[in-house]
Amino acid sequence: MPRISSLTIAGLCILGSIAPAAAAGATPTYHVTKSVALGAPDRWDYVVFDAGRVYVSHGDRVTVVDGQSGAILGQVEGMPGGTHGIGISAKTGKGYTDDGKAGEAVAFDLKTFKTGARIAAKDDADGIAFDPVSGHIFVVDGDTAVLTVIDPKSDKVIATIPAGGGLEYAVAGGNGKLYVNGAEKKEILRIDTATNKVDAHWPVPGCTSPHGLAIDTANHRLFPTCLNGVLTVVNTDSGAVMATLPIGQGSDGAAFDPKRKLIFSSNYDGTLSVIRETDADHFESLGDIKTQITGKNMGIDPATGRLYLIVADVDASAPVPPSTNGRMARRTLLPGTVKLQFLDPD
Repeated sequence: MPRISSLTIAGLCILGSIAPAAAAGATPTYHVTKSVALGAPDRWDYVVFDAGRVYVSHGDRVTVVDGQSGAILGQVEGMPGGTHGIGISAKTGKGYTDDGKAGEAVAFDLKTFKTGARIAAKDDADGIAFDPVSGHIFVVDGDTAVLTVIDPKSDKVIATIPAGGGLEYAVAGGNGKLYVNGAEKKEILRIDTATNKVDAHWPVPGCTSPHGLAIDTANHRLFPTCLNGVLTVVNTDSGAVMATLPIGQGSDGAAFDPKRKLIFSSNYDGTLSVIRETDADHFESLGDIKTQITGKNMGIDPATGRLYLIVADVDASAPVPPSTNGRMARRTLLPGTVKLQFLDPD
């Protein structure tokens, strides 16, 4: 694909190349090859790639984008309390998101994008994961410190799993286990998806409030990103902490590229941190790719390595609020500037 010229002004990344912030040659080069305007609402959360589509939690809706052409395929609407997580159950032809304030999971049709069953979860319904082994949907009810388990065949709640502390994101291991960020207690929880019980609590003491989470299923490694500016590597079998590496500030998303063996952390501070997995026991920081302030959430197409990053333009004239408790305060956005960027590797 031809290179497009780049320009960065006052924190705005105009369609074009994204240059590494670290020394030349230390960081892989990615280019913004497409920028899809999503517009209002001026709020977003998780980004999920599945079967050629990008699902973006976008305020009171989920915006569905073609992962190749960038065409907006449709909107899943009707969640006034705000969407967060997205899970796809291809066999049943349904996706799931949430209405966080209502404490509900909401099913939607993958062809028509029309909403279906509204399923009672718990307060602060947030991240959502699909487990391919059990075929179930797991809703992470963050502040309530439980997970709600849904059978997509019936759209019924079949279990509620107490976690013992506030939660963030979850990923399935493809091995009958679900791994969950225990944000409140600095831990990773492992859930057996056959029994719907927590079978391990693994401490990650150097990780303050794990938020983003990615997995290398082949090498049995988890990659939680932490609000204190580090990424921790955790063994999915034993819970042992294998490595701790630096990342940017304000991470809320992580991804793993299985072909290039690269781990990514998307950070609110306008960086995309890159770590190379040399082998299952060795990891190397490759520095940060400069992106755009607000770029805290991401997805990946594992077949091509294309990254999907959500950003918005900030109001450079507005005061910059201070960070509190390790969290970067949200900047004032220019209305209607939310966009989905396609970042392609060279």
